[in-house]
Amino acid sequence: VVLQPLPHLYPFIVNDPGEGTQAKRRSHAVIVDHLTPPLGRAGLHGQEAVLEQLLDEYWEAQQLGSSRVQPLRAQLRQLLVKLHLTDQPGDTARAAEADPEAWLDGRLNAADGYLCELKEAQIRLGLHRLGSRPEPRLEGELLLALARAPGPGRQGLTQALADDLQLGLDPWRDGLDQPLDSTDLERLRQSGLWSDERLPGGHGARLGDAIALLEAWCLDQLQSLLDVGSTSTSSGSGDSASSDSVAAAHVIGCGPATQRCLEQVRQHLLPRLTACAEREREALMGGLDGGRIAAGPAGAPTRGRPDVLPTGRNFYSVDPRGLPTETAWALGCKAADQLLERHLQDEGEPLRHLALSVWGTATMRNGGDEVAQCLALMGVRPLWDGVSRRVHDLEVIPQHQLGRPRLHITLRISGFFRDAFPSLIQLLGKADRLVHQASLLEHDASASASGTTAAFASASAPGCETEQAAAEGLLRIYGSAPGAYGAGLQGLIESGAWEESADLATAFLHWSGWRYGSDGSGGVVVTADREGLERRLGDVDAVLHNQDNREHDLLDSDDYYQFQGGLTAAVTTLRGERPATWFGDHSRPDQPRVHGLRRELDKVIRSRLLNPRWLEGMQRHGYKGGFELAASLDYLFAYDATTAMVPDWVYGAITERWLRNPAVRQFLEQKNPWALRDMGERLLEAHHRGLWDGADDSAIGLLQQLVRDSDALLEQGGGKANGGGGSADH
Repeated sequence: VVLQPLPHLYPFIVNDPGEGTQAKRRSHAVIVDHLTPPLGRAGLHGQEAVLEQLLDEYWEAQQLGSSRVQPLRAQLRQLLVKLHLTDQPGDTARAAEADPEAWLDGRLNAADGYLCELKEAQIRLGLHRLGSRPEPRLEGELLLALARAPGPGRQGLTQALADDLQLGLDPWRDGLDQPLDSTDLERLRQSGLWSDERLPGGHGARLGDAIALLEAWCLDQLQSLLDVGSTSTSSGSGDSASSDSVAAAHVIGCGPATQRCLEQVRQHLLPRLTACAEREREALMGGLDGGRIAAGPAGAPTRGRPDVLPTGRNFYSVDPRGLPTETAWALGCKAADQLLERHLQDEGEPLRHLALSVWGTATMRNGGDEVAQCLALMGVRPLWDGVSRRVHDLEVIPQHQLGRPRLHITLRISGFFRDAFPSLIQLLGKADRLVHQASLLEHDASASASGTTAAFASASAPGCETEQAAAEGLLRIYGSAPGAYGAGLQGLIESGAWEESADLATAFLHWSGWRYGSDGSGGVVVTADREGLERRLGDVDAVLHNQDNREHDLLDSDDYYQFQGGLTAAVTTLRGERPATWFGDHSRPDQPRVHGLRRELDKVIRSRLLNPRWLEGMQRHGYKGGFELAASLDYLFAYDATTAMVPDWVYGAITERWLRNPAVRQFLEQKNPWALRDMGERLLEAHHRGLWDGADDSAIGLLQQLVRDSDALLEQGGGKANGGGGSADH
């Protein structure tokens, strides 16, 4: 009445179509999407940088037969222990004692490869301010993160440079820890990119070292393009300067593939990126004035989706009838094979039963990767219509073609997935029925010879009752009750109203005990079935969660610990032993990878949480920056509570790098004393609950004093902490 009709404008990040779609459905919101935070290489810092330097010296000394080898080995052994880099999958104290020199050789090689992975990790270097461009240095790094991703019919920038240099490596697809080929090393030398200052002779060089050089050269070129663009009068979608002038000034010495790629960046990608700030402002002000906000796609731009730029649009999501896409199916097959191979390699026995969490937001963003992986593990292939490319049917891959048992899979879907994708619930239900029917036919055909098929052999594996498994089928889908969201752990973690991991498992089971299935005629059937969920999870060998982009990580949201952590706690409680817990990295769709959750947590801790680049980035954003620090610590604590995969040293390192650091401490006192107090209380809670057993008296005393000082500061200011927001339920 007073303000007259106003639109509900909802500024939201372009890579999260799920929450934006919920806002549209629940409150008729009009999205004004915005750019991701600036993204860049983590690099190495502190003692990790010292370790890299010592390793380089060691490889050179070893190659030359120098007398420095043994002293360097002693130094490296001490530093590996200090940095907690001595533990590897399959390591035992007996192996280290039996042949300590061979054990150290293995650890040095593993650490060298891991350092390459850490320094090339992509992390957030700050936050995005709506309607503002990142500062030039950060914008250049973001442009590189966009330009190095290949897309349909085009190479990534570093791939193009590698081709022009006639290198055998692929900077986008190859593993960073692989040794660098001597031919590639020589070609890098001839190009002038390789310097023997850091790695004399190239001894011990890895692909990560070469890729870092390629990226540094590309960053220089992109920064030059940005500098030229900043002096031009281009529009958001036009040329930033004439092609000839840019090529002459900045592309001299490039080969043809690199020149083509840089020209594509100049003509298309750079204008899209630099237009984001102005488009966001125009959309917001135009929307407030009652104007139309143009529609556009949503997705993760650094995953090969430059079409989502420029931002400032009212994004849309996907057509569920086209899921999983053919691209998602290709990724899902590769990811399924990698998971089976990795589990067998690390656990020593085939994977029989997998628990997998699936989110609606990720499904919208990636076209159904997890659904495709699930179908591949079951041995079922989607069929697409030739014109519309919509999924119109499924077919069971015959057992003799599949060549392995079909997996039992228990899905834990998010509330948003349930709401947004009933068609995929029906599709998965149909897949389960088709597999069951095919297994019966195969069983009848071969009964006289073997009495069972591979699928039935899987169903009757140890721990499964054959009739019960056959009745349940390979697949069961569970989630929260209709109308409910989340996994039930956030409130317990925030309130502290739990005593042990089993309490968190009980909450997860209580919240997740609703079974979703297809009725066979186009509808979804919902049944309260906690007993069935407990029976299924009691037979699970492994828990998996996938992440489809590197624009955030698993310590950026409570949903990661609620779903993967909750599943892990529940399986551990029901089985009496911890399952294998896997993390699937799908950020590069043509080369998915899988590794242990413990390794992924370690990577995020070292590359982001303890990284001065990230800490400095957060300090540029005042109150919100302080909140980000406190939230990351909360999520780390919760992952530890549910999975027991955060080692003691991490809490001590956070105390040292954050709260003993005068600059960080002063920033928090001035900008967000509530976050400072909360961090002190959370670290003390970790100690009291036995999650941080190795805390020394000085650290505990510091934290206790910090909490008292923060309380006094807040009493003087008389303020209250702003809420951080609840779970989005992906």
